[in-house]
Amino acid sequence: MAAILATGRMPALAQQRTVHWLKWVDYVPASDALLRGEMLPEAERALGIRIALETANGNDLQPRVTTSIRSGAGPDLVMAFNEQTYLYAGGAVDLTDIAQSVAQAQGGLYPYARATCSHGGRFMAMPWAVIGSMIVYRRSWFEEAGATSFPTSWPAYRDVAKRLKARGRPIGQTLAHTLGDAPAFAYPFLWSWGGMEIDPAGKVILNSAATLESVKFLQAFWKDGCDERGFGWDDTGNNRAFLSQSISATLNGASIYIESLRQPERYRTADGTPMNRDMMHAPLPAGPGGQFGMHLLQSNMLMKYSQNQEAAKEFLTWIHAEKNFEKWFVSQKGFSTPCTETWEGHAAWTNDPVMAPFKVAAKLGQAPGRAGPPDARAAEALSKYVISDMYAKAVQGMPAEEAVKWADGRLGKIYG
Repeated sequence: MAAILATGRMPALAQQRTVHWLKWVDYVPASDALLRGEMLPEAERALGIRIALETANGNDLQPRVTTSIRSGAGPDLVMAFNEQTYLYAGGAVDLTDIAQSVAQAQGGLYPYARATCSHGGRFMAMPWAVIGSMIVYRRSWFEEAGATSFPTSWPAYRDVAKRLKARGRPIGQTLAHTLGDAPAFAYPFLWSWGGMEIDPAGKVILNSAATLESVKFLQAFWKDGCDERGFGWDDTGNNRAFLSQSISATLNGASIYIESLRQPERYRTADGTPMNRDMMHAPLPAGPGGQFGMHLLQSNMLMKYSQNQEAAKEFLTWIHAEKNFEKWFVSQKGFSTPCTETWEGHAAWTNDPVMAPFKVAAKLGQAPGRAGPPDARAAEALSKYVISDMYAKAVQGMPAEEAVKWADGRLGKIYG
């Protein structure tokens, strides 16, 4: 200690750069374990920096980031979802060089990722992965209800749902203020009926015949075929309901299936067969306006208040290198789809056919704010659950016309 004081310098360990990374608690626990136990220690050795990983519930990230920006202090790297990138853009470091380098090396970025993470050619966030939302369903139960394949239209799905609910096996869906499952249902459902939030010029056009038709249909679908207790579920409620065999289908990422693979002895059908053998995935049905999906896009943002910007960039470059990122991707078992096209040819998609529908989630994803560009206003509408609440109010008893008018007015205040 006397020698250290005499030099006037701290030891090398104390001088080591530290990058504080705030991300969500992964729905695939093995992936967070991989980061902590293998990947981050490897990055620390390769880069000579320390990575302090902090995880939090996905719904808790936005208030944390907002507080950090206002105070000018907080995590160096923060995970953002969908168009939250536009909300934080003014406080984010330009990551264009890293994003373009990764895109060039890995077959190009999907338009969904580029539109969500960049504006005017500037990347305010580094695309991480897309969590595909597909309907997971019990194949044998659907067959018993007369569906040998998953229904491809909303009226056909409603007919099957009525028969399933009559057997005590309803559809499960949340419309609560929760990050993933409610918006991932509400937005594509709206679009599939031809409803849109805005036109290409940014004018609010939600109050339309198509939107009204969608709301009226969901009111009936909810009563006829859904577990009405699911209204207030968070993003884990439907997982628990499906795995406890109280619902027959739900819109979700692949976490339900992955959990059933992880613990096959725990999750079994009535005849003792592992439940994962009776599970399949399918996209949301089509409506008069087409077939759509809205998948949760994750990105990482480097904040301007960070005192470790160069170290954080070095880490982002390292972890997005194909040989490194592949370890994390494989651990996800298809729960997350990378944002560059190279990964479409990965063996992970052919190793398990049940996961095949998730392969193109990043390619086909549609950003909120249709048919205009994704921007801060679309992000605000998403964060305030305007579209989800429109349907929630209607299934709770508000007349469809009033629910649509209410949501149109809320969008009008956001878009000005």
